[in-house]
This record gives sequence, C-alpha cells and structure tokens, in this order.
Amino acid sequence: MNLWDLRDKKVYDISILLGSEQIEIPLPTEEVNRFSRIEVFRIEDGGPFLLSNLRLNCHTGTHVDVPLHFIPNEKPIDKYPVQSFILPAIVIDVADEESIRLPELKDFKINEGDALLFKTNNSKRGLLRTGIMSDKWVYMSPEAADFCIERKVRLVGIDYVAPEKPPLGDDTIHKKLFRHDIMIMENIALDQVPPGKYTLICLPLKIKGAEASPVRAILIS
Repeated sequence: MNLWDLRDKKVYDISILLGSEQIEIPLPTEEVNRFSRIEVFRIEDGGPFLLSNLRLNCHTGTHVDVPLHFIPNEKPIDKYPVQSFILPAIVIDVADEESIRLPELKDFKINEGDALLFKTNNSKRGLLRTGIMSDKWVYMSPEAADFCIERKVRLVGIDYVAPEKPPLGDDTIHKKLFRHDIMIMENIALDQVPPGKYTLICLPLKIKGAEASPVRAILIS
C-alpha cells in the first residue's frame, strides 16, 4: 500500500473530539483529569493573534498506554520507535453485549505484530461520544486477553475508557497485556468503521518519560 497516495483509499478518523466528547474519569483530584482549552490571546480583544493553552493528562481522549503505566522501570513512550504506532490492524465486530469473549475471536487469522481493535456495543450505543461516564460497558474477558497474548499482537484497542469490567478500579487486563509488551489504545471511535483489515496510524506526542499519550488515530483501507 502506498500510504502517501490516499486518493483511492478510505480513511477513518477514530479519535474522539477533545472539547466536547472526552469522558472525564473520576479521580481523587478532579483538577488532574479535567480537559480545557483556554484562549490566552484573542484578536477580537486586541491580541496579536489567537493563542490557546491546553490542560489535559496523558490519558485524555483517544490515547495509547504503554507498559510503564503499571510496570515500573519499563521504557516511556518517547523511547518507542515511531513505526511502533503504524501497524496492520483488524477491526473485529463483537456481537456479545457484555464482554469480548474467546469464541468470537478464535477463527480470525491474526499475524504476530497486528493491532486488534474491538468494535463492541459500546460503539453501537454511542457511549464514547457522550462525554458522560457510563456505569456499564462491554469489556475484555481474561480469555480474550490471553488470546491476544498467544497471537503476539502488538496493540489492543477498545471503544471505551478501559478494557476491564466496570466499575473502574480493576487493572487485571492492563497488567496482563503489559507483561507481554502489548500496548493498549483506549477511547477509539469505531461507530462508523466496518469490520475488516486496515493500516492503523496512531502517532503519540513525543513526551519525555510519559506512560501514555493522546493520539490522532486513523485507519486506512
């Protein structure tokens, strides 16, 4: 595939819109998690140009987590080569309305190094674009995580705030995948994406020492 000639390609933006669609995950210190864009200079107010400041954390919106998020002394996101975030990807349509389970995955032909992106009922319900935290979402079963490990996938993507079973607080799936150097992309917007094979591009910000980064993620078919 010639990635530089996209005239005949279908490109899907699977990132949510910061400023209206991001979900603020409850944390002990609310200020840590809140996203904002503050206009410091405005031309209308006599400023020389429009200039904005952003406040966000590394897990705001659509983002990629690397193992350092839960495992001390792992390499930060700036130490990953950029090609780590350009991957062959498979979008899998999950029919089960409770969990991503093994029977729906075992017949897929998956190669080592693929990214697996799970389109679940979270997408079909439009949960991700509401900006409001839900108390119920389709999650990844431990058996599905084991399947990803066995197939040596490079990245797992989920269409909500976490792959674990709600409520937030259980980190089992994160840690299971991270122990095998599998990255996790969260808050991916797959509602308009058909199942199938793609090229995924999800370049992170080059943040020194960070355990995660917001990304502008796209799929190319």
